[in-house]
Order: sequence, then C-alpha cells, then structure tokens
Amino acid sequence: MFKKLAIALIINFLTLGVLIAKSDKKNDSISSYKYYVGSSTFMLGNLAITNSPAFYQLNLGYRINKKDVISIEAITWKYYLPLGIPLGKFYNTDEEEYPGYVKVFGVGAVYQHFLWKGLFTSIRVLPVKTKYTNEYNHKIQSGFQLFSTIRLGYQIPIFKKKFFIEPAIVGTFWPINTNVPEDFAEKDRKWNKFHLIEPGVHFGYNFN
Repeated sequence: MFKKLAIALIINFLTLGVLIAKSDKKNDSISSYKYYVGSSTFMLGNLAITNSPAFYQLNLGYRINKKDVISIEAITWKYYLPLGIPLGKFYNTDEEEYPGYVKVFGVGAVYQHFLWKGLFTSIRVLPVKTKYTNEYNHKIQSGFQLFSTIRLGYQIPIFKKKFFIEPAIVGTFWPINTNVPEDFAEKDRKWNKFHLIEPGVHFGYNFN
C-alpha cells in the first residue's frame, strides 16, 4: 500500500514538472547555473523514533552543459534490515531484522543526462565502507559494498531557478558486498540484491 502511494506521488510530481515546463516556454526549465549543492528528502526518515536511519547526503554538482551534469556525492546511513526487502508485508518486521545494524559511509560519482526539458536519467556508482554492529552495540567487523543507482525523473525549478526538486523513479542494486557476518548474510540470502522500482526525491540549490 505504501509503495503504491509513494509511486503515485512521484508520478504526480513528474506530471507537474511537465506542465510547468510547457507553461514556461520563454525559459529553459533546466537551470543556467553552473554549480549546485543538494541532498535527498530521505533525511526526513531521521525523525523516526525507532531505528532511525541516521541518513545524511550531500551532493556537489557541475553542469558541463545544458544536457550533461556530473556530481560528487557523500553519503552515510544505517540500516537494520536486508536492503533487498521490498516495501510491504515483510518490511520493518522483527523477524527480518538483523542481530544489530549496518553503518555505511561512502563517496561516489553521479552522471546525469537531460533528455527533454527537465526529464532526466542518471546513474550513480557509490563504493561504501560497511561497519557491522551487533545488538549490544559492539562493532563486529567491516566490509565493502558497491551500491549503484539508476534514476528516471524530472527536475522542477522553483524560486526563479535558484532551487530545484527532482522526483524520480529509482532502481538500485549492490552486486558487491564483502565480509558480511554470517548471521547478517543469512538474512540477506532471502532477498534480491536489487530493487527495480523505488520512489525518491532530491532537492538542491543552484549557484555560480
């Protein structure tokens, strides 16, 4: 139910972006600013009373031209369940929780290409260090994970293009995940190493 609602909201955002682009024929919907800093609305999850993801993300981007953008992304978060669990019946259930949690930190690269007005695709490659902590809050061991993301979204400029929001449909996959403790790996093996469709919203501030 939550997943369907989230996807519906993303589709509505995309539709809104297209309507804004059509109504703004005098100006290109893509910002003319060269640089931006941004983040993700997923940080709102930090307000959770239990199992807060402690999620923080910072992007620094450079617009090569009106079609192509590159950025560096620093990110950290915690997760208490296997990444492969889809939103729905089994998500956030006690029986699927790890005997502890995983803390990750990494710096990755993003390439974004605009297809038409604000419509874009992007790919992110994010190598992260993983730190496994048990239920007694003691570090067990560390590993490495390669976390990758593909996005299809629409950039909506606001406040005279000084800011923007980017609702998107996201696919994620993590083909490499090393040195996982066996009791964590046992939980992981029940689920895929990818998500085909997830909602996501980024936002940013433009500058020169």
